[in-house]
Amino acid sequence: MHENQLMRQLKSRVLTGWNLQRVAFLAIGVVTILTSLDDQGWVGVLLGSYFAAMGIFAFGCAAGNCGFSQRNPVSYKEEEVKFEEIKSN
Repeated sequence: MHENQLMRQLKSRVLTGWNLQRVAFLAIGVVTILTSLDDQGWVGVLLGSYFAAMGIFAFGCAAGNCGFSQRNPVSYKEEEVKFEEIKSN
C-alpha cells in the first residue's frame, strides 16, 4: 500500500506543475547528454542527466527553490543626515 502511494506521488510530480523553467532544464539536460554522448564525454552525460532529472522530477532550481522571495520586505526610514564641517589648520 505504501509503495502504491509513493508511485502516485511520483506520477503526480512528473505530470503536473510544468512551467518554462522545468522545460528549459529538461531541454538543456537532453542537449547536454546528446552532445556529450557524441563526444564521448561521460562527465557531461552525468551533468546532463542531473539537469534533465531536475526538469522531470521538479527538484532543485527547476522546482523554483533557487529564487529569492521577499516575504518580509525591509522598510527603510528616511532620516535627515546632519553633516559637520571639519576645518583643518
